Amino acid sequence: PDMSLTLTPNLADPDAAYAALLAAHKGLSEADTQALNARLVLVLMNHVGAEVFAEALRLAREAG
Repeated sequence: PDMSLTLTPNLADPDAAYAALLAAHKGLSEADTQALNARLVLVLMNHVGAEVFAEALRLAREAG
C-alpha cells in the first residue's frame, strides 16, 4: 500500500475541522489542553502507522 504522506488539502471542510478542534479545547486548563493534544497525536499516530508518522514528524520539524 501507498504509505506516502498526503500534503495536499484533504478535508472537505477544513474550517469546520478547525472549529471542532478549538471546541474540543474550550474550557480546558493549559495542562488539560496539552494532555488532549498529546492524546490526539497518539491516536493519530496509531492510525497512520510508524512510517507515515515518521515522515510527518520530519516535515513538521523542518517547517519549524
